[in-house]
Amino acid sequence: MAHTQLATSPGHPFYERLNAVLDTEGFDRFVEELCAKFYAPQFGRPSLTPGIYFRSLLIGYFEGIGAERGIAWRMADSLGLRSFVGIALDEATPDHSTISRTRRLIDLETHAAVFAWVLDVLARRGLIVGKRVAIDATTLEANAAMRSIVRRDTGASYNEFLTGLAQASGIETPTREELARLDRKRKKRTSNKEWKSPIDEDARIAKMKDGRTHLAHKAEHAVDLDSGAVVAVTLQAADLGDTTTMDATLIEAGMAVAELVVEQAESHSEESKINIRGIEELVADKGYLSGAVLKRVKSYGVRSYIPEKRQKGKRRWAGNADEQQATYENRRRVQGDYGKRLQKRRSELVERSFAHCYETGGLRRCHLRGRENILKRQLIHVGAFNLSLILRKILGAGTPRELKNKATRLFLRIFRLLTCRNWPKSSVAVRTTSVLNTTVANRSIRQHCRTFWNLATSTTDC
Repeated sequence: MAHTQLATSPGHPFYERLNAVLDTEGFDRFVEELCAKFYAPQFGRPSLTPGIYFRSLLIGYFEGIGAERGIAWRMADSLGLRSFVGIALDEATPDHSTISRTRRLIDLETHAAVFAWVLDVLARRGLIVGKRVAIDATTLEANAAMRSIVRRDTGASYNEFLTGLAQASGIETPTREELARLDRKRKKRTSNKEWKSPIDEDARIAKMKDGRTHLAHKAEHAVDLDSGAVVAVTLQAADLGDTTTMDATLIEAGMAVAELVVEQAESHSEESKINIRGIEELVADKGYLSGAVLKRVKSYGVRSYIPEKRQKGKRRWAGNADEQQATYENRRRVQGDYGKRLQKRRSELVERSFAHCYETGGLRRCHLRGRENILKRQLIHVGAFNLSLILRKILGAGTPRELKNKATRLFLRIFRLLTCRNWPKSSVAVRTTSVLNTTVANRSIRQHCRTFWNLATSTTDC
């Protein structure tokens, strides 16, 4: 078959612009030099180049695909994605086993270096300040089932453990109903100190946001409140409290901002807006509040804005003068107008990063096992979220779906301009109001009229 008869694609406009950004910043050269030590010079099976591997993980975020099998299928199915990753039509796209093997081959430090490279690109384009940082956490469902948990001491399964309890209480051959009745009477039935998952020992039993109990991991983000970029991401055990895990995330964020300050000093970039003093303000929710946390944050030279929980009685500060002073200072800052604005900003930007990375991004449920494997994928996934800030600045859309919706909104706006250009605004109001006040049997028609009225009045030309 002649090459002129092969199917071709002009390329997706979103991925074309994304590739232009990556090429301008020298992404392929950077990752090839970074990953050269993981590739044999002569021997071994045909490998997946670093540029294709990391682009395939970027596709997972932009297309909302969590599993590597789904990423491999999507690349094989789309000519536009073939063009994005740089695979010709006469070449086979990588299957999921190749992507998985490459992930295991490349270590965690290299994935973290790619994430830091993305932060450096954002800093050079003026999309990171690093002065005000918000920290929050969410749970990710692990790739392990609750019914597979075993005892840490004996390795017995849950049913075997209940059967042993029943036999010890005098029931030699317990039925399923008797086991269920015995289990309901027990307290702390699924403690992480007693149970574990044999296939993912890093997973912990935790209650999800919807109230269900699952094996889970805890993802914690540090978000720049001036731009919405995620400057640090950590993966913690799901049974650890927020006051325990916050220090690791804050330290990661501080180191990331410090490295950006050094890069800014060496490059003398005019667009860079990095705060040379590093992180100065920390914003978090009530779950992160404790006297010890406020004392540690103050020792870091960072001002805290963490709201307090309602407590019964009066606190005793005997022997804790430092915690008392840090608590009173934090309380004064939180109750001010600036502190309230920071809390609103935190709830907007941090929750947005969770929604984009884990809900629409498809990573709410982990398809990998082990903390290191999940964190590798998570770093590139969140790095794609940061890249979407650059695309939003260039195109006005951070994902291909958002770009498609933007085109639809543009078409509707042009349609409104064409249909309403010659109407006086008062005429539009009179006509639409008369339609809304008319008794119409079908409620859906009235709803469409109200929608049209809202769209028409939002256009100044009408």
